[in-house]
Order: sequence, then structure tokens, then C-alpha cells
Amino acid sequence: MSNAPLQLTAQGDNELYMAAYGNAVERARHSDFDVHIVRDADGAYWCADEGDYGCDTSAFADNIVHTVSGRLSGMY
Repeated sequence: MSNAPLQLTAQGDNELYMAAYGNAVERARHSDFDVHIVRDADGAYWCADEGDYGCDTSAFADNIVHTVSGRLSGMY
């Protein structure tokens, strides 16, 4: 029995996560709001800005794997 498929899956998951993390960091850099990285049941990652109109985090709160704090203070 080979462990290669498990390693490939873990590496692929890590790459997907790091891509989502990079996206979240870039979005948070230009936002007053936190950006959540969410993992779906199928293994996909996506980002949700806390300040999005109609964004109800309670619908996916259990799937948030990381949050990047917004970098702007709102004071210009």
C-alpha cells in the first residue's frame, strides 16, 4: 500500500489553502473588515468579507478555518 496519494492530496489541499490565504491577505489589506477563509465540504476554499452586504457568517461559521484582520482603520 502506497502513501503517495495521501501526500499528493495533502499537498494539493495546502496549495489551495495558501492560494485562499493570499487572496484573503490582499483583500484585507484594502478593507476595514475581516476576511474569513472558509472550507467547504468538498475541500474548496473561498473568502468571505465580513463587511459584505448580506454576508451572514452564521451560515458557515463552523467552516471558517482562518480570519485575516482588515488593515484599514476607516479613518482617512
